Amino acid sequence: MSTYRFEALLAPRRIAVVGAGDRPGSVGRAIIDGLRAGGFTGHIVPVHPREASVDGLPCSARLANIPQPPDLVMIATPPEAVPAVVEEAGQVGAAAAVILSAHLGHGAAAPVGAAQAAARRHGLRLIGPDSIGLSVPAGGLNASLLARPPNPGDLALVSQSGTVASAIAEWAWRHGVGFSAVMTLGRSADIDVADCLDHFAEDSRTRAIVLSLHHVADARKFLTAARAAARAKPVVVLRIGRHEAPDHRPETHTGALARPGAVYEAAFRRAGLLTVDGLDAMFSAVETLGRQRPFPGNRLMIVSNGRGIGALAADRLADFGGTLATLGEAGAKSIEPVQHGSQTNPLDLGIDAVPQDYARALEPLLGGRDSDALLSVHVPTARAGSREVARSVADAVTMARASGRRKPVFAVSIGEDEAIRRIYAEAKIPLFATDADAVEGFLHLVRYREAQSDLMRTPDALPRDFSPDVAAARRVVDRALEEGRSWLDPYAVTELLAAYRIESLPVSLAPDPDGAAAAAWPLIAGGGTVALKLVSPDVVHKSEVGGVRLGLTSEADVREAAHSMIARVRALRPEARVAGFAVQPMLRRPQGRELIAGLAEDPVFGPVVVFGRGGTAVEVIDDRALALPPLDLALASELIGRTRVARRLAAYRDVPAADLSAIALVLVKLSQLAADLPAVRELDINPLLADAEGVVALDARVRVAPETGSQTRRRGNWHPRFAIRPYPSDWERRLVAGERHIHVRPVRPDDEGMFRTFFAQVDPEDVRLRFFAPVRDFSHVFLARLTQLDYSRAIAFVAIEEAAEEDQRMLGAVRLHADANHESGEFAILVRSDIKGTGLGIALMRMMLDWAKAEGIARVEGSVLTENRAMRAVCRHLGFEERPVPDDPSLVQATLKVGE
Repeated sequence: MSTYRFEALLAPRRIAVVGAGDRPGSVGRAIIDGLRAGGFTGHIVPVHPREASVDGLPCSARLANIPQPPDLVMIATPPEAVPAVVEEAGQVGAAAAVILSAHLGHGAAAPVGAAQAAARRHGLRLIGPDSIGLSVPAGGLNASLLARPPNPGDLALVSQSGTVASAIAEWAWRHGVGFSAVMTLGRSADIDVADCLDHFAEDSRTRAIVLSLHHVADARKFLTAARAAARAKPVVVLRIGRHEAPDHRPETHTGALARPGAVYEAAFRRAGLLTVDGLDAMFSAVETLGRQRPFPGNRLMIVSNGRGIGALAADRLADFGGTLATLGEAGAKSIEPVQHGSQTNPLDLGIDAVPQDYARALEPLLGGRDSDALLSVHVPTARAGSREVARSVADAVTMARASGRRKPVFAVSIGEDEAIRRIYAEAKIPLFATDADAVEGFLHLVRYREAQSDLMRTPDALPRDFSPDVAAARRVVDRALEEGRSWLDPYAVTELLAAYRIESLPVSLAPDPDGAAAAAWPLIAGGGTVALKLVSPDVVHKSEVGGVRLGLTSEADVREAAHSMIARVRALRPEARVAGFAVQPMLRRPQGRELIAGLAEDPVFGPVVVFGRGGTAVEVIDDRALALPPLDLALASELIGRTRVARRLAAYRDVPAADLSAIALVLVKLSQLAADLPAVRELDINPLLADAEGVVALDARVRVAPETGSQTRRRGNWHPRFAIRPYPSDWERRLVAGERHIHVRPVRPDDEGMFRTFFAQVDPEDVRLRFFAPVRDFSHVFLARLTQLDYSRAIAFVAIEEAAEEDQRMLGAVRLHADANHESGEFAILVRSDIKGTGLGIALMRMMLDWAKAEGIARVEGSVLTENRAMRAVCRHLGFEERPVPDDPSLVQATLKVGE
């Protein structure tokens, strides 16, 4: 349902409180007290079967007795009574209900299940159970158990935990930070975090979103909403329970490395969310976002009244990977009159600095170009009290803003008090108690801008010769499943990797020690050495039972090693079956680095790509990074860069750099393998040897399992467990328009260059008709928004003329963006000016409508300039209905019900 009925939920005119007794301290009475304290001006109706009035308000015995249906119902009854209350609320026509009651159990047979079913029957939206309510301060709504009504502001706070929300709200109240809304979701029987993200992403009164969550129930829904919200405004998330153990014991190294907390972190990163790891960090984020908007740049200039305290701030900035601003000649000269120490940054005003010294220092720095933000740090002295310095700093910043210099300023005041907080709050300057908090607050906004750049980075195009043999790979997996095997044998693993062009060592399988010796002889006779490995469906980590022997140089060595393995397995794992032995040539690449790459299965987010340092001690070293597929080369390169082993991949001494592009390509191939083969549950390449010549898999394990009935594919042919929808390759088409043979496919992120060339070839008047205004700057950001899509929510089809590769040209594109409820979609289309009238526009529109129908989108609509007769004719030809736009006579709204 997503944002359905959110208007009534957050701006109710009539509220019923079920279970509201006259006893002070009861939950229902506390809700009424909170509504009054918040200044709610609508109707409040207590509902109680035995009370005549509650705190002077006339009481109703039942919801059905209320003359007009309430918009919002607050439920504070015993758990077993909740389903009946929800049913009655739905019957009388209420829009939403908040379940404050706890202990409603789990499953369809429990009270929570009955309440969910009743709400769905009537289209009633639910918050809770285990909620402590919600608040919209600007609207006077405080239907919550918060200690006091929050202040109005432009931050939205969404929390699954009532106590965490209470802590954040209380801290914000004491520091003068306000909220556009506070919503505590509890166990989210209906409305969840994704629904709230969809709403507040579009809410003009919300500038940033603060999340506290413990778990995600629907990964696809959450990530789609989170990615859309993070592109619109900063979203900060605190996850509770980051170090909880997984529900099952992983069987591969990649599975062990993909712990739940790390997977959540990877998901947040992919969505562009800013993560914090505790309440202190969350408070810093709230303070920053409550006063300061995101800004370009990352260079921080520090001003303090002592070298030591300034150096501490600079150290903390370095610890967090921040950038200390370097003053140029003009900048250094501008602060000479106020500089006390020898360093230019941090600027030391001296322990004897007076308030005016801060103003004289900030004046040139606020207008200088050597820094992107300023940090003012003050320690109180006998010469200058903190209040006087705060007033001086606030006045200097206010004057600079009035003259158009809006450089961000952060402040630290050791020993802050209420008066100091008020001074900085009125000036919209974030204030922190310590240098560490201030630096962290500054870096929240830096990281946000960096995340936005990463989200819009154009990836390199994949090599055109990368075309995996999916059919061959599927045969390998299906054969294993038909035979009832959970693990592919070494030869099948080699076949699978070969199908995706991942180089690995050839392998020979032998049933016994004599067969292993015979298989090794050709390699040994040629002057090589061999590796012998145990093959057992019951032994995943061969090294734990001595199941790997390297550098064997004779048949006798191979035979002896095989017998030794059998004896050791029988002693350590007597139940394990020995299927035979794998013989491989030893690879001599002395400058190779041992890596690990593979796939793991997370119960929430599905397949996860794992990369890091390999070897037998991989889990002890724990140098790894995770990413959710699908991956492109840019995301794969970023994944590599987040590990410590990335530094070893660079050149050092006489060792050349490893081939980073080859490593990144392997990760992209694994991502594609996960998309193509849902039955592959875990894949472990360890070690993956990398050097200047490329990469080669020395050992690998693959676990497979059939898909269960619940793992069905949703809207389209894509992996049933992927959290992020991959590129919809099954929507590629070929058509003919006039004499042109045209390839139509979904848009990819690496199409940015093609779009730039296309716009250069389109008549500027056609561009104006498409975007409703002249467009002269086709910037990277502009083009990235056209080419980087969340295929769960949007699609764009591009038409390319089929020709020699160097002559391929874009002819046009159509796009459709679905709303958060996935009920309607907005379309737009543009074709090259010189091929109008060939039927391409109609063909693209029909393809877009086919997509909408396949996705279950009921209505497609778009705004068209009244003067755009050609587009209006296409819409009429396809059955769209036109109606004027009431507040803009230059536009008409074209609408088509897809089912019709």
